[in-house]
Amino acid sequence: MTAPAIALGPEGQMAWLADAIEAGGGRMTALEDASALVWGAPDDPRGLAAALEANPGLDWVALPWAGIEPYLEVLDDRRVWTNAKGVYAEPVAEHALTLALAGLRGLTRYVPARTWESEEGRNLLGGRVTIVGGGAITRSLLRLLEPFGAEVTVVRRRAEPIDGAARVVTADRLVDALPGADVVVLTLAMVPDTVGLIGAAELDAMESHAWLVNVARGGHVRTDDLVAALGRGSIGGAALDVTDPEPLPDGHPLWSEPRCIITPHVGNTREMGRPLLAARVRENVERYGRGEPLVGVVEIELGY
Repeated sequence: MTAPAIALGPEGQMAWLADAIEAGGGRMTALEDASALVWGAPDDPRGLAAALEANPGLDWVALPWAGIEPYLEVLDDRRVWTNAKGVYAEPVAEHALTLALAGLRGLTRYVPARTWESEEGRNLLGGRVTIVGGGAITRSLLRLLEPFGAEVTVVRRRAEPIDGAARVVTADRLVDALPGADVVVLTLAMVPDTVGLIGAAELDAMESHAWLVNVARGGHVRTDDLVAALGRGSIGGAALDVTDPEPLPDGHPLWSEPRCIITPHVGNTREMGRPLLAARVRENVERYGRGEPLVGVVEIELGY
């Protein structure tokens, strides 16, 4: 079997992926001699568009990260596109669980305390969780939630059953899935229909003790509405690994909100992500060389 000719670009971006390509049986080559391209720049759609225009024979392009919003206008149906969806599910799900427990257990109050505080906290054990999104992060989180015996509702595009979820409802029933939940977790992709998905109406529908956990994209939440909801105590708190804007500017009201946990988009760090991403690229190069279906194929009409 001839080793597939694969290029890595642009120069200087994610050069360490060359080892993954070669480990998968690929032959590193110049772009003009390649049939596939692993594109390592997270925010250079113009560069990729120019590379594709100059090399129209490429039949597979790998975008090695999960969020591909900057590249939506470059996607086409002339070739197979893959991204890293599902690659980071395990660490991100772990982070979501960490944030949920920290909020429910009152750590925003206890961590900065310098005196013995009064009691606060709720169990996740036997609690109720609503997860918005039905992809790999949700599936990993459902597995992590199993020991807690929580009753989980999943909100997704299609009301297809998911192992570990008590019920699955479609996105048009989002507001109905919020009352009664102790934690609401956002794990969904960023597409036009999900921008500003959580606003005043959704926050008002949540329980006064409930925590909002966002490990997806900051743009899913209307930040001004969240600030207002936290200010009037209409929800228990918010734990955000992503924000809008991002990075969150110094002096923003969320920084001083006592019921808000902010982590700087570290649900998956570079150290965590490199071996996972390398494994995905290696697997797909192996599959490509054997003519097998690739993992993480982008659904162009959906944008993820």
